[in-house]
Amino acid sequence: MASEPPKPADRRDAVLESALLTFARHGYRKTSMDEVARAARISRPGLYFLFESKETLFRAAVTRALEQDLGAAERILADPGKPLRERVTGAFDRWAGRYVGPLSRDVTGVIEQNPDLLGDVVETAPARFEALVTDAIAEVTGRAAATRVAQTLLSASVGLKHQVETREAYLARFTTAVELLVPQKA
Repeated sequence: MASEPPKPADRRDAVLESALLTFARHGYRKTSMDEVARAARISRPGLYFLFESKETLFRAAVTRALEQDLGAAERILADPGKPLRERVTGAFDRWAGRYVGPLSRDVTGVIEQNPDLLGDVVETAPARFEALVTDAIAEVTGRAAATRVAQTLLSASVGLKHQVETREAYLARFTTAVELLVPQKA
């Protein structure tokens, strides 16, 4: 039985994933649409059919990654079957932990080096993540304390991303920060 051709949404997602990795590997300026098309196994005209320019492709790839990370973090934080500390650690792992290591760090770098291409999403997505974490922690601490804890965890996460080489090392050290800062549910 022959396999079905990919659905348009699946194809677009595959192209966006390939584009993000290609931009991370080569940087925004050095990445060509030809390279993205090769990586995504699509023709150059097919790529231009989906995305009118490299800027549009870059914005869509980064926005998709941020939205996926936010959605996953929101689901993790809302899981009533897991303790708060585990939920907070899981949310940060999805938001930042998966971007630890040489190639993954390049994804963050290319985003940070090109904020003008991305528009508001570079500010709104981190603010939404902070709000999600704050809301989860506020379940046990109250709003003011939750805000301080969430901001401190965000700072710790940023620092760890630049200090460790693997996701496992990030998680081990970040788990310690969560254990020190996030109270257990009473």
